[in-house]
Amino acid sequence: MANPLPWFETEEREGRMFVFDPLRRRFVALTPEEKVRQQMLCLLVEHLHVPAGLLAVEYSVKVNGLDKRADAVVFGTDGHPVMIVECKAATVKLTEAVLEQAIRYHSALRPKYLLLSNGNVTYCYLVDGQTLSPLDHLPDYAEMTAQ
Repeated sequence: MANPLPWFETEEREGRMFVFDPLRRRFVALTPEEKVRQQMLCLLVEHLHVPAGLLAVEYSVKVNGLDKRADAVVFGTDGHPVMIVECKAATVKLTEAVLEQAIRYHSALRPKYLLLSNGNVTYCYLVDGQTLSPLDHLPDYAEMTAQ
């Protein structure tokens, strides 16, 4: 069976590269951060079995009255967020500030998992109340949505 999601299809327009985002169903500028986001979206759908229809890209989040956007949010079948995905360009270190950004999004959405990646390094955390526990693996969708 052919892959229904055309990951990493690119085109050049007026000297700029664009990548087709099969979830947003449109070409978007291929920035260094977008490259990592597309890699993570592919990983989530193709390897961690997240249903594409339950994955939102550039999801709007209100944090302390300000409009922000999480790079991606995975939802359970009940519509509740189960994972926030925060992506950075490969040249950006995943520092405490990046984790704090994801935690701010968490305060609004309350998912079980936080995933941070710059394409070179990926961290995943289980959130239980005020406790962040680093995981030694990436949970698949069944694990993300297990009670």
